[in-house]
Amino acid sequence: MIAYHDEEWGVPQRDDRVLFEFLILEGAQAGLSWSTILNKREAYRKAFSGFDPVRVVKYDARKMKQLLGDEGIVRNRLKIAAAVQNARAFLEVQKEFGSFQAYIWQFTGGAPLTNARKALGQVPARTAESEKMSKDLLKRGFKFVGPTICYAFMQAVGMVNDHLVECFRYKEVGK
Repeated sequence: MIAYHDEEWGVPQRDDRVLFEFLILEGAQAGLSWSTILNKREAYRKAFSGFDPVRVVKYDARKMKQLLGDEGIVRNRLKIAAAVQNARAFLEVQKEFGSFQAYIWQFTGGAPLTNARKALGQVPARTAESEKMSKDLLKRGFKFVGPTICYAFMQAVGMVNDHLVECFRYKEVGK
């Protein structure tokens, strides 16, 4: 968790494959701790073809049954089906906007939102931006993208800087 915080969390991501990975991982995390998912990340990468949405969208009932038996990932039928559905919706967004990042970053005006929080208790579970994002993603057919999941996604991929102001990463990712 320390290496993830110090090297990755909150760093602005514009790569569609990375954004797809976090979208799937954040959905898988629903109801669980992020450390559980982070510990399973490599297994997820293997199970979901390196988070290549073109490959994931082709997963059929046989492949989904195989994933339900994969002890390396969260074996939840709805979350696995959601990953395949999200790949489909992701590819549609890419087609419409040219890239997923062009679509998703519109929710913050194309740049990270920098907060100035001094305590963890000040960090909200959702914001107006994550609610708007959730509503639009759901309308486009995405699953497991409620406003709280969307805000966690926004934090992870650097759409918002929620490092506390005294954290050394606050200024580093804010550049």
